Amino acid sequence: MDWQWWNTVSNIALIINIILAAFMVIFGKKDATSLWAWLMVLFFLPVLGFFLYLLLGRSAGKKEWSNNTLPSIGGMLECQKESFADNRLFLPDSLPGQLRSLVGMLLKNDDSALSQENKVSVYTDGQEKFEALFDDIQAAKQHIHLQYYIVREDRLGSQLRDLLIQKAKEGVKVLFLYDGFGSRKIGRKFFSELHRQGGEAKSSFPIVSSLLKLRLNFRNHRKLAVIDGRVGYMGGFNVGDEYLGQNEALGYWRDTHLRMEGISVHLLQERFILDWTKANRDNGINFDDSYFPDPASDGDVPLQIVSSGPDARGGEILHGFIKIIQEAEDYIYIQSPYFIPTPGFLASLRVAALSDVDVRIMIPNKPDHPFVYPVTFSFVAEMMRAGAKIYIYEHGFLHAKSMVVDDKVSSVGTSNVDMRSAELNFELNTFIYHRRFAQEMKEIFHKDMASSTQLTEETYNDRSFYQKAKESVFRLLSPLL
Repeated sequence: MDWQWWNTVSNIALIINIILAAFMVIFGKKDATSLWAWLMVLFFLPVLGFFLYLLLGRSAGKKEWSNNTLPSIGGMLECQKESFADNRLFLPDSLPGQLRSLVGMLLKNDDSALSQENKVSVYTDGQEKFEALFDDIQAAKQHIHLQYYIVREDRLGSQLRDLLIQKAKEGVKVLFLYDGFGSRKIGRKFFSELHRQGGEAKSSFPIVSSLLKLRLNFRNHRKLAVIDGRVGYMGGFNVGDEYLGQNEALGYWRDTHLRMEGISVHLLQERFILDWTKANRDNGINFDDSYFPDPASDGDVPLQIVSSGPDARGGEILHGFIKIIQEAEDYIYIQSPYFIPTPGFLASLRVAALSDVDVRIMIPNKPDHPFVYPVTFSFVAEMMRAGAKIYIYEHGFLHAKSMVVDDKVSSVGTSNVDMRSAELNFELNTFIYHRRFAQEMKEIFHKDMASSTQLTEETYNDRSFYQKAKESVFRLLSPLL
C-alpha cells in the first residue's frame, strides 16, 4: 500500500513537472541558456523548483516601471537626438571619432544625454570618499538625495544618519532611498529620528512586498548622491564599516567611486527622482526647478550616465561594454568582483584577446559570495586561454566595477560583469570620454597590479579536485547567479 501511494505521488509530481516545464518554455521569455538552467533546477527540485522560478526567475513588468524623463532633461535629450540624427551634434575633440556610434547608441536606446564641461574626481579609498561626501553634505543648503543598495546599522551608517538628522533640523530636505534586500538588516528605529525631523528614508523593493509579488530577485543596486543639485556621487561604495576596510575577513576595501560637478549632476538628479517616485508612488517628488540649478562647473569632461534594469529595453550598460570592447585597438582593462559574463560579452572579449588586444582582467582573491567565486574563476581561466592576463588582487577585497580602453573611454559604476547586473539588477554606470581621465584610470589599474598576483596555467591547473568540481557544477547555474 505504501509503495502504491509513493508511486502515485511520484507520477503526480512528474506530471506537474512536465506542465511547469512547458509553462517555462512557452511563457518564460528566457534566453536558451537561462531557460536550460531553470529546467535543470526544476528537474532536480520537482515542484519546489517552480516556486523558486516564480520567486527568482520571472521577468519584470516593463510597463509598470516605465522609464520616463523629466522636463528639465527631456528637452535637452530630444534636441541631442535630432542633432545626432542630422550629424549636427557637437562632439568635443576629446571624443574619438570611432566612439561616435557608442554615444549615438546610448543616446537613442537609453535616453542617455551627452553631458559636457563636467568636473570628475575618482576615489578608490572608502575613507577619502566618505570624508568628501560628508563635507558636501555638511555644506548643503537646500536638499540631500541619497540612494544606496546597502546601508549598515554600524558606526559609518550611524554617522551618516546623524549628519542627515542634523541637516534636516537645519531645514534641508533629506531623502534617502535604500534597497529592501541589500539593507534588510536595518532596524525599524534606525531612521525614526530622521523622520521626526522632517527627513524621509524609504525602501525600494521591501522584502515583504517583494515576496508577496514574487519579485524578490529584483534589486536596486544603484549608489548615488546629489547635494543641492550641484554635486553628485556615484560608483561602487555602499554604506557600512566594511567599506572603510574594517571587516577582518575581507580586509582593505578597494572600490571606485566618482564625484561630479556640472550638467552630469542633473542627470543623477533625474535618476534619483525617477527611482524615488517609482518606489513611493503615493509620495513622489514633484518637478521643481530648484533641483536643477545652473551648473557652475568649468570642467572639460564629456560623459553619459547610463541606467539599466529589468524595466528598460534591456542590457543598455552591457551593450555599452560590448561596443567599447569591439572598438578597442590597444588595450582593455577590467576590474570586477564577479566575472560571469553573458555570452555576447564573453565572445567579444575573447575576440579582442585573440586579436592581440592587451586584455587584462582583475578579480578579488577571496569571495564575498561563495557560489559566485568558483564560476568567476572558471570564466577568467577561459579568458586566460584566449590570451588575456588575469590578476588576482591580494590587498584586501576588490569591489571596483570599472573598465578603461585605449586611453579613450572609461566606465565606472555599479554594474558588475555578471548576468545579474546585465538582466536583473537596476544599475547605473558613467561612460567617460576623456583621455586624461582614462590615463588616470589606467594608472590606478597599474598600481593595483603591484598588489596582485597573475594567474598562470600552472597555478590554475594546480587546483584541488574539489575546486575543479565546484567550478564545473556551479558554472551550469551561472545564468541564475
